[in-house]
Amino acid sequence: MTATRKPMEAEYTEEDRAELVALVFDGLYESHHRRLAELVRDPIFDQREGLDMVEAGRLSYERIRHVHRALGPARDVAADPWTLFAVGEWSCLLDSTTLPLSAVHYNLCVGTILRFGAGRPELKPYLDELDDMSAVGMFAATEIGFGNNVSALETEAVYDQATDTFVLNTPSPRAQKFMPYCGITDIPKIAVVLARLVVDGRDQGVFPFLVRITDADGPCPGVVTHRCPDKPGLALDNGVTWFDHVRLPRANLLSGDFGELSADGVFISPLSRRGRFLRSFDRVHAGRISLAAALVAASRAAVYLAVRYSWRRETAAPGRGTVQVMSLRSQQVALLGALSRVYAMTVFLNEVKRDYVRGEAPEGLHRKIAIAKALSSWEMTGVITVCRERVGAQGVFSVNRIADYVAMAQGVVTAEGDNLPLLLTVAGELLAPRGAGATRPDPDGQSLLDGRFVMDLFSYKDETLRRETRQRMDRAPFSSAWNDNMNRVLDMAEAYGTHLVLRSFWQAVDGVESGALRTPLRLLASLYGLLHLRDDAGWYLARGCVTAEQVIALPDLVDTVCEQLAGSSHLLVDGFNLSPELLRAPIAQDDPVAAVDRYVRSIRR
Repeated sequence: MTATRKPMEAEYTEEDRAELVALVFDGLYESHHRRLAELVRDPIFDQREGLDMVEAGRLSYERIRHVHRALGPARDVAADPWTLFAVGEWSCLLDSTTLPLSAVHYNLCVGTILRFGAGRPELKPYLDELDDMSAVGMFAATEIGFGNNVSALETEAVYDQATDTFVLNTPSPRAQKFMPYCGITDIPKIAVVLARLVVDGRDQGVFPFLVRITDADGPCPGVVTHRCPDKPGLALDNGVTWFDHVRLPRANLLSGDFGELSADGVFISPLSRRGRFLRSFDRVHAGRISLAAALVAASRAAVYLAVRYSWRRETAAPGRGTVQVMSLRSQQVALLGALSRVYAMTVFLNEVKRDYVRGEAPEGLHRKIAIAKALSSWEMTGVITVCRERVGAQGVFSVNRIADYVAMAQGVVTAEGDNLPLLLTVAGELLAPRGAGATRPDPDGQSLLDGRFVMDLFSYKDETLRRETRQRMDRAPFSSAWNDNMNRVLDMAEAYGTHLVLRSFWQAVDGVESGALRTPLRLLASLYGLLHLRDDAGWYLARGCVTAEQVIALPDLVDTVCEQLAGSSHLLVDGFNLSPELLRAPIAQDDPVAAVDRYVRSIRR
């Protein structure tokens, strides 16, 4: 390997790079991202070798506290969505375990308290501890026996009018809270626990309660915890928790504006049970955005590392002698394809974040958030896996970061609502009757490099799958309609989401002012569309949307676009505003062989 050989480079200016950074970070790098990028440069985020899972978990708590000390009170972070998102996006690049810790502490715990308990002086001692992170916030919803079906959970909080308290209890083994962060028991933790509110023998539905789980001496009275088995690549101290008749003050019911327990023990609510349940999960939407955005950020880092390394890694090529790996078409298609997916999801998540902060209409927004979480985690899982494979053996070492992102991706797929149930919820909304549907695009004389034509294809598939699925379900018996069509329903929701992503990508590209950026970004958007068309070519061909000749030409088109993009790959990954110094990965260095050698020699024996 020769460190002095440089990649083919397209010409660009610092102004071009600045516009690209503005595109990636939605113009918010200086205001919300720079300080986080600087924070994770601290030596506390340096790689540590030889830690067991508990030691690694403790280190993650130290790291998130380091970030917290710089940001100030937790309630301020919870109230600022842009900062909340940025915390996850940067800390996870160097320690993937900090992502769920920060998301739960700031959003699900502190955010829920502020949302449903604001202005109540009885809660101030809890908030003070969470504010300075002398106690870490938790969220306990999922139970072993019910998984994502949180509305069916069994944990109970029974109101005792004689003492004006609630008795929190786990009535059966299947009602144990599954995977809250309770495996390390000498770190003080305060949890928002979802439980059934029972008043005068009547089940009023699921509500959040504030519960102290552990202090410096271990679990609090009546709280029992056990650590879950080790999870490769993720040092989060997940555990199983149950409650043995834990007494809670009246103030610890976080019913907000959707329920009130009167002084004489009567429960009053303006909402239905279903409405109260959905309201109690209000903060989960910000959590889904945060997890998705962080995983896209990790994918940007994976692509940055893989592309940078591939321009420095040399290999033998038939008839060409020694060449850079990135000059090989197989490497270009793999990594530039990954790059197109990362850019597409980056700009789509930026759009979703803006909609959330602006407070768009909840129904459409929640659907968009679910799509963003599901599609980004699936696509980014593929991106990270490709990057891990394409850097060879170097990709299996945590010090080179990508292997840890693989485990992180698997966690995001399931966390904050498993992807399949999320998409099924979206699909249920999409099946509502609409208009006549889209007109079939005429492929004659069309080019698959024409973004408008490809957009028409995506739109047609979206509308057609909705119409066909609706018709099939209308004809099927009610008892089996959903199950018999479930896979088609999922395909329909995914097609809808992919259409949204491509539309967002092209809109972002059309807004680029720099001529030097416009061409590579248009090629990147074209590549994203071509890759999805390649995967679904049979569907489009069967419906006459594309010709056989166009399908046959797809692989050559992908190769040609990647060949044209290769010289701009360094510019496109520079837009991520990453550096070898920030990531500290040996394969990111200008001379990766020397960097790997230095790191290996630095490990204590």
